[in-house]
Amino acid sequence: MSETRTAQLMDGSGLAQRIVEETAARAAEITDRTGVAPCLATVLVGEDPASATYVRMKRARCAKAGITSRHIGLPATTTTAELVDTLAELSGDPDVHGILLQHPCGPHIDERAAFEAIAPEKDVDGVTMHSFAAMSFARPGFVSCTPGGIMRLLEAYDVELAGKRAVVVGRSAILGKPAGMLLLAKDATVTYCHSRTDDLSAIVREADVVVAAVGRPRLILGEDIKPGAVVIDAGYSPGNVGDVDHDTAVTRAGLITPVPGGVGPMTIAVLLEQTVRAAANQLGTRHHV
Repeated sequence: MSETRTAQLMDGSGLAQRIVEETAARAAEITDRTGVAPCLATVLVGEDPASATYVRMKRARCAKAGITSRHIGLPATTTTAELVDTLAELSGDPDVHGILLQHPCGPHIDERAAFEAIAPEKDVDGVTMHSFAAMSFARPGFVSCTPGGIMRLLEAYDVELAGKRAVVVGRSAILGKPAGMLLLAKDATVTYCHSRTDDLSAIVREADVVVAAVGRPRLILGEDIKPGAVVIDAGYSPGNVGDVDHDTAVTRAGLITPVPGGVGPMTIAVLLEQTVRAAANQLGTRHHV
């Protein structure tokens, strides 16, 4: 009887910790040279418990990395125009180097209008059209944090992407779409799938790299995974469940991210790293960090 194979887990937590340690060192150098600590402004509309928790966690990580955080909590009744004004004011504040709008903001908010009020040089979450264009054309700028974290994981595990078939399941503006663009920039052959894709399983089975980013628990089963494929699970649902059925996928994949401990920690690490880079750019110290 042949032994059941088990995929190697991609340790996002460990890699994220190393990135944050390097980021903290850069933040300290900026503070020493300029007397100004990098500053991230977080903006939260309403009191959604999950969103509030995410913001607290990000602010706590900022503190550990030597990054100052400024939080702006707005009532749930905030209009799009009021939110845009707040973000425009932060964009013009020289003491703020990065801006994070926690989303979703609520169905009454035009999130795209809100994102576009963030100055590109402070868009450390990579949510503006300017940032998406920079990602698409492989130009300097800030990447969307989760796709950026995914690419760092693939790099850390020496995943060869050139010529490989990558399937991205999900087409959100800040996860699925930019993930595909970043993979394309590494010469992968990219297919986007979504809720209206016919015979999703057949397409996923052809993938050398699968990025699951659709937000539907256990949508992708182990039988859908090509033996030896790299599986990146960017989904999260209550109960620590991702978009991939981990228990069955782990017997077929070559590399796979755990949930939690895979993509999530990388997202925050990239956010902090980009905040420090934004501060370096704005404070004129980019040649020293």
